[in-house]
Parts: sequence; structure tokens; C-alpha cells
Amino acid sequence: MGFRVERDVMVPMRDGIRLATDVWIPDAGPAPALLVRLPYGKNQPGMSAIATNPDIIGLLDAGYAVVWQDCRGAYASEGTFEPMVNEPDDGVDTIAWVRQQPWCDGNVGGFGPSYLGFTQWASASRAPEGLKAIAPTFTTIDYYADPWYSEGGAMSWQTVWFWCTSMALADARRSLAAGTGDRQTVKALAVSAADPKASLEVMPAEQELLGKHAPWWSDWMQHADRDDFWQGLAVAERIEEITVPALHVGGWFDIFAGATARAFTRMKAEAGSPEAREGQRLIIGPWDHLSQTGVYPDRQFGMAASALAADLTAAHVAFYDRWLRGQTDALDGRAPVRIFVMGIDRWRDEQDWPLPDTTYVDFHLDSAGAANTADGDGVLRASDAPSVETVDSYTYDPAQPVPSFGGRWNESAVLNAVGPVDQRPAEARDDVLCFTTPVLDEPVEVTGHVSLVLHVTSSARDTDFTGKLVDVHPDGRALYLTDGILRARYRNSLAQPELLEPEQEYELTLDLAVTSNVFLAGHRIRLEVSSSNFPRYDRNTNTGGVINSETLDQAVVATNRVLHGPEHPSRLILPIIRR
Repeated sequence: MGFRVERDVMVPMRDGIRLATDVWIPDAGPAPALLVRLPYGKNQPGMSAIATNPDIIGLLDAGYAVVWQDCRGAYASEGTFEPMVNEPDDGVDTIAWVRQQPWCDGNVGGFGPSYLGFTQWASASRAPEGLKAIAPTFTTIDYYADPWYSEGGAMSWQTVWFWCTSMALADARRSLAAGTGDRQTVKALAVSAADPKASLEVMPAEQELLGKHAPWWSDWMQHADRDDFWQGLAVAERIEEITVPALHVGGWFDIFAGATARAFTRMKAEAGSPEAREGQRLIIGPWDHLSQTGVYPDRQFGMAASALAADLTAAHVAFYDRWLRGQTDALDGRAPVRIFVMGIDRWRDEQDWPLPDTTYVDFHLDSAGAANTADGDGVLRASDAPSVETVDSYTYDPAQPVPSFGGRWNESAVLNAVGPVDQRPAEARDDVLCFTTPVLDEPVEVTGHVSLVLHVTSSARDTDFTGKLVDVHPDGRALYLTDGILRARYRNSLAQPELLEPEQEYELTLDLAVTSNVFLAGHRIRLEVSSSNFPRYDRNTNTGGVINSETLDQAVVATNRVLHGPEHPSRLILPIIRR
């Protein structure tokens, strides 16, 4: 199908600010329109490759108009960029403008990943007339819990640092091109953007550059709690105002994996219309935030694992045909939930999430033997609580954190820095406790939300506890599946921190997000417990103070203990599927 392109149309917002917009218009006449709003520059390399994007080509071929817009203050658009702040109103105003155009039939949908998903949720939270469906990919409805902080209150350090310095670098380059910047600033920010931050501290020079080119940085640093600042931005606080169906697309190794699943579940239960509650769809593959091939150096999931093989274009077209064109049979034969089950490495259709036949099974932490209390040499038992009380202790030194090996962060899969990476280097450390099942005689499927209950003490006023689920292969590879962290001060509330009493016992619950994996016969299930995962998360200084304003000289070393036994049932809770 043919189309024409109108470039750099300046669309007025309610306050007079104009946003630069490109439009791909089908030749066939008025059509439903798909809105894509981004802060990364619609004409920048990668972003401007719309003509070769298979999803976009597929949508154009299906007869949809595509609207591609720079967010306020980004690149060709006027105004000042403030992440998340202006997206609701600007999205509503843009949708109203789109509906007035002769090439639009009045029906609008949303499309795009990551921040492009933020903008979809922001628009939908205002229930604008004409918005009929959204398809948020690799994204979130709660900017505190994902991506800037976490469900456990620790800052997602690498994500925050990488995104803020990258956005600041882009701003500095624009300033240089306009004749108001300098090359030294661009060079310094380029180095910082590529630095995984082996240092805890942000140097004064870096603070100055971020304050100039990414002024929101200081706001994020000043709001370590999920307070009114984050609550006011969160779409999660306004779920009942969203009245449109959503096609949620996520990856098991994406930074938004848990957020994607939670958004689907909450929308099914709390959305503001029957169509929205009944029209939710979910697709999750073995992907991370930057790669959707399913290929990693330590683990390959097969040819069917890629997004291309999964034919996401067809899934989007069917979804939009149903809700933007009113074709009631467009989704016939397509299950509401489609997940890639790792281990057996195949796609499976399901009717709901969490899966209706889920059984949550407690795997208790136990010592390897009644007389063996060696730290880190424990077992997982899917049975009643152990009969012997045991304490495993380790020292957490903020100056020597456990390095991040793979998992969920913004790094390259090609470099083996993300996803299912072998965890044995971490497991060899004295500050990482490992609890492992015996070799499995038969396959065990774990699909759903994973959690960890720990009975702990600490010598510090505040510290972190981490949990990581690992698939141990017969050849010894211990491959990452999912993980989580809890900053102890947030054990009862992300908004109202409470410090610990040193050496007092506490029961903590960690959210280890989601996965779908069959542990095959001959494999073992392993849990790693520690107190750091850096630079995926920032390091707790253990003082109980304001972490992001402290230096390593102010940090203290903590002695942390995990108690397990009949009086202290520490346990990994796995969603088991038996079929």
C-alpha cells in the first residue's frame, strides 16, 4: 500500500508550545492513526529508520497512518524537556490534533517501546476521546518501581546513570551544534555515559554537567522514597481512569519484566471500562531491553525465540484491527497470553496471567547437613521447614560490592553483559550465600511471580538484601533467570522508610519479579542471597543516611545474617506449574 510523508509539522499544544511531527499517510484515504511520541529525536540515526522498521512497515501495509513526534523540548520540538511531566497533556493535545486531520478516520492508537511506552500510558491515563487502544512495549506504569528505582527501594543505578548521561550528552551536542556549547563538555559526558560507574560517588564536575544538561537528575536524587513526587507522576495511581485495551509486550530479561506483568494484571482487574478490562493482551519472550533475538553467549533459546519469528507485527495488526477498526473477529484464534517457556524453549498460549493452575511452593533454606553450617553451602528443600536452626552470616562491604553478571540492565547481549549469564564468578565470593536443590529427577516448571522470604539480622541501621534465581545446568553453568532487591528501610513502605534496630530479627519479603523456565531433569534450582548487585543497583552505605549524598569514606561495613529453621522459615516461593 502506498503512502505519503509530511515532515516537521509543528503541532500546537494548549500552552502554545509546538511539537515537531512527521506523518506517514496511506494513499487509500482516511485511516486509523498510530501515535508514536519519543524524546530521542525522530530524525536521529536509528529513530529515523522508520522506513525499514518491519513493525512500522507492517502497520503501514495494513493501512494505518503513523504519527512520529518529538516530545516537548526534544530535538525539533519547542519547550523544555522534563521526563514524564508533560506527556499526559501533550499526548491528549496531539491526539485531538490527529483526529481533526482529513487523513484520520477519528480512531487513534499508541505504539512504541520504553519511553515511547511511557507516553502511551500517560495519554491513556487522561482517557482522551478517540484513543481506542495502546501497545506499550518494554515499559512501566510506575516510574519509581521501574526503571529509576525498584520494587524494593534501591536505585536502579546503571539505568539512571546511563539514561541521564546519555540524554545530557544529546543536549550538549545540540548546544555545540547551535554554537552555545563546547567540545570538552561533550567529551566529558560521552565518557560518563559509557562508564558503568565503578565508583559510588558522582564527582562535582559530573554533578555540574548533569545539572546543566539533565536538570531533573537532582530531583530524582532528592526523592529516594516513593513520595508525592513519584506518586504524582505514576500512571499506577490512576489505573481506574484508563478505559482502553492494551497489548503488553515484555521480555524475561528486560528491566521492565515485572512491571509488564503487573500492568497486565492490574489493568484486567482495575481498568475503567469493561472493554479495557477484557481487552488486555500479554506477550513475553526471552528478550532484554536492547535485543529481541533470544541469543546470548551463555544461552541460546533457538530460532523460534526471536521477535521476528514470533511475528509481533501480525499480533499488533490483529490487535489494532479489533479495537481501531472494530473487526470483532480479528483476534479469533489468538490467546490473550503468549509466553516463551525457557528450558523447553517454545512458545505457549495461555488464558490468563498468573497462570490459573499455578501452585505456589515453599522451597525452604536449609543447611547442607545438621552439622554443616558453612556459609553459602546450603540446600533448598521443597518440604516442611527444616528441623534444625541455622544461621548463615556474611560481611557486606560497600567498597567491595558483588558485581552484576548479566540480569536486567541496559547493556549489550553480545558482550555477555545482560540476560542469562553464568553466575559462578559471583557465587565464588564469601558474601554470596548459595542454596541449591539436589539434582532434579524430573522437570520442574516455574512460571510466574517469584518471591523470597528471609529472616535476617544486621549490624547496620540499614542494609540491602538480594535474591537471585539460577538454573544450574549439568555442565556447571549457573544461569541467571530473575532477581530482586530490598532496601531494609523500605521493608514496610516505599514511601515511609523505617531504619533497622541493629541485631534485631526481621522477616523481609523480596519481590524477585517474573520468569518462565522449566528446570530440566539433571538440572538444579539455586537461590543466591547477598546484599549488593552493582552497578545494576546502587550500593547501600549501611549508615541509614541519605545514600546518594554519602561517600565511601562515610560508608560502614555490615555483618548480615540469614536465619533458617523451624523458628525462622526463610524460603523461596516458586510458582510451580504441574501439567
